[in-house]
Amino acid sequence: MNKTAHNAARATRGPAGLGADFAPLDIHAQIERTGIRGRHLTFIDDLSGDELSNLFKTAHMFEPFWRSRVPLLEGKVLCALFFQPSSRTRFSHETAMLRLGGSVLTESNPLVSSSAAKGESLHDALRVISQYADIMVLRHPDDKEVLATIDGLGADASPIISGGYGDVTHPTQGLLDMYTAWRALGGSFEDMCVMIATPDLSRARSGQSFGLGLARMGVRLIYCGTTGLRTPEVIRKKLDKMGANYVEHNDLTLDQHEQMIADEGVQLVYLPGCSVKKGDPGRDDFLKKMQAYHFNLEGLEKLKQKTGRTIGIMHSLPRNEGEFDFAIDDSPHQLYFKQIGFSVPLRMALLASIAGT
Repeated sequence: MNKTAHNAARATRGPAGLGADFAPLDIHAQIERTGIRGRHLTFIDDLSGDELSNLFKTAHMFEPFWRSRVPLLEGKVLCALFFQPSSRTRFSHETAMLRLGGSVLTESNPLVSSSAAKGESLHDALRVISQYADIMVLRHPDDKEVLATIDGLGADASPIISGGYGDVTHPTQGLLDMYTAWRALGGSFEDMCVMIATPDLSRARSGQSFGLGLARMGVRLIYCGTTGLRTPEVIRKKLDKMGANYVEHNDLTLDQHEQMIADEGVQLVYLPGCSVKKGDPGRDDFLKKMQAYHFNLEGLEKLKQKTGRTIGIMHSLPRNEGEFDFAIDDSPHQLYFKQIGFSVPLRMALLASIAGT
């Protein structure tokens, strides 16, 4: 292109990067820009593409404070109400609230030590807690009960964030996984291809939430599972409604998985892990079938030589022996422990955006 043509092209495009909102960074303005103040978060696709983008930009601004303190929610109270065991989800939300200068109420065993043990309904419990807390994080084993209860709450109820409902939805896990992917691959979802691989897609609520969020941003998805344990109907309907670019394969061997990673340009492999409790026969079956998903460091290094890409391995944790090669821990492929670090600024952004500063 000659100089005259180059200058004409620049004039047509106009000044790049300038707009009405061009100004120094302002965390309060960015929090308001997410536009989700006062809303419940049940499924990750409750959020639009613009809302997700602004949430991740907000989290990025919080990263310098994830190990210190920025008191934007001073005087506000978070209640963590967990009907199922948790460490990462509960601790990271509590840490995020404390880093923001707020306070925390925790009930980690409500069926024993709260009024639920005396027969109080979930509806009444949430209405009561709303009188104490400005925002709640709720984990519950029965997604149908929770969804019906939230639909019936009045306008005076505090906003409720799902910390995992049943087998189908865990949006804050999906958000932190999305944020990790966004940071790992250069702050963009364009041209991203992700594989979600597990013997049991029917109970992979973290993987399904991750997938829903990625689909919202136009990411190409490859689900890999086993016959009879496919993605739940409620999730597939959501994917189809948004016109998601996804495909689901069943019963592939490890070699077939690795070949697909190479052929399809997969950049990240997500392993949702086993949500089945110890003592459940389904857990032994899961770990037996996991052999077809047992990604190892040697195979990943071969893929790197073949494709020129360092394939990232993500996992929702906790993990079990046999799920994948733990030698990946100390390699550039490891993202699962890094996900934990990114969870705090992401959840700081989420709490500040929903509670309001």
